[in-house]
Amino acid sequence: MTTTRFAPSPTGYLHVGNLRTALFNYLITRKVGGTFILRIDDTDPERSKEEYVDGIKQDLEWLGLTWDRVERQSARLDRYAQVADNLRDMGRFYECFETPTELDLKRKKQLNMGKPPVYDRAALKLSEDEKAALRAERLPHWRFLLDQERIEWEDGILGHTSIDAASVSDPVLIRGDGQVLYTLASVVDDTDMGVTNVVRGSDHVTNTATQIQMIQAIGGTVPDFAHHSLLTGPQGEALSKRLGTLALRDLRAQGVEPMALLSHMARLGSSDPFELRVSMDELVEGFDITHFGAAPTKFDVDDLFPLTGRYLQTLDYDHMAGDIRALGVPDDIAPDFWAVVRDNITTKHDLTAWWALCQNGADPVIDDEDRDFVDQAMALLPDRPFDQTTWGNWTTSVKEATGRKGRGLFMPLRKALTGQSHGPDMSHLLPLLQVIKAKP
Repeated sequence: MTTTRFAPSPTGYLHVGNLRTALFNYLITRKVGGTFILRIDDTDPERSKEEYVDGIKQDLEWLGLTWDRVERQSARLDRYAQVADNLRDMGRFYECFETPTELDLKRKKQLNMGKPPVYDRAALKLSEDEKAALRAERLPHWRFLLDQERIEWEDGILGHTSIDAASVSDPVLIRGDGQVLYTLASVVDDTDMGVTNVVRGSDHVTNTATQIQMIQAIGGTVPDFAHHSLLTGPQGEALSKRLGTLALRDLRAQGVEPMALLSHMARLGSSDPFELRVSMDELVEGFDITHFGAAPTKFDVDDLFPLTGRYLQTLDYDHMAGDIRALGVPDDIAPDFWAVVRDNITTKHDLTAWWALCQNGADPVIDDEDRDFVDQAMALLPDRPFDQTTWGNWTTSVKEATGRKGRGLFMPLRKALTGQSHGPDMSHLLPLLQVIKAKP
C-alpha cells in the first residue's frame, strides 16, 4: 500500500511552500487509496508550540486535506535513542566535539583553499583520553558515518540523481544538548511507518542522499523520492522573504477559496494547463507528479483571486445559503440576490458590499451633464414593487421622453442607482434595491 506523510515543524504557520509538499503527498496517496500521515516534527521543545500544531490542523482541514492518522515525533524519542544505540554498535555513529565557531572556521579555511566545506572527520582521530578530556569541557554531538561512495536513485521529478557522498559532510543527528535532529527522526519514522513515497522540495536533495544510506544502515526499505521545484515570486525573486505574508491563514482571511488555491498549486510548475477543479475527486484524478519539472516555479498570489471568483460562480444557492443568511439577507429574496451578484464577486467578502447596496442604497454618481436627464428619468420611475420587467419598461419610457439611447441612456441611470459604472444586469438588480437615493 502507498503511504505518504506530511511532516511540518510546529514552529510557525503553514505557507504556500509547505502546502505544495503537503498537497503532492496527499494527492499521490488518495489516487491509489493509500495512507496519508500527518507527522508533527516537534523534537525541538523550545521552538515547537501547540498553537502552531492547532494552526497546522486547522489549515489542512480548511483545505480538505484530511489525514488518516497523526504522529508526534516528541512521543518517539525513546525509539530514536534505540536506533542511535544500534548505529553506535555498528560503528556508524560517532562523537564529535567541535563548537559551532570551530566548525565555521574550518569551513572558511576549506573554502579559502578552494576545497568543498566538508567535515574533515577529525573526531574519528581522537584517542579515548582526548575524548574524555573534551567531555569534561563540552557536550558532544553525534554524526552518522557515511560510506564515501556514490549514492544514486531514480527521482520521481528530477529523474536519475547521483550524489558523491565524499562531497557531503557526515550529518549531525543528535545535538550537544541531546536534541534529536530532523534527519534521524525522519529516517526512523519513514522506516517504522512504512512510508513508500516521499515528495519534498529540491532543497532536500542532499538530505535524501544521506538518508538513503541511513535507511539502508538500519535495515529499512528506501522510499520512492521526488523533489519538486522551489517557488519564487512573480519576478523570480526568492519567496522566502515573503512567506510571512503568504501564510495559508492569511490567504483564507483574504477570501481565497480552498479549491481555487488547490487547483492552482496542483498544476503550478507542471506541463499541464491550469484547470479549475470544483471537487477534491477531480483534483486527485487529474494529478500526475511525472508532469512536473525541476526549474524554479513562479508563484503570484494575485492569480488566486480570479480563480476564486470563477469557483464561486460554479456554486448554487444551497452552497451559499449560510453565508448569505449571515449577511442578513431575507430568505425570500436570498436566492435572487445570489443569482444576481454571483458573477460580480471575486471573494465572498464582496457579498457584504452588494448587500449594503441593496439594503441601504448607494450615493448616486451623476456627471454634471447628466443631472437634468437623471432628474427627468427618476420622475418617470414607477412605484414599487419592481420586477424584472421594470428596468426595460422604465428605460423605454425614458428613451421616448428624452431621446437618449445606448450608453448615454443606460450608464447615467446605472451610476445614479448604484454609484457604480459596472455590475449585474440592472433588470435583475433593480428589484433587489430596497432604497433608491437618487429619487427626486
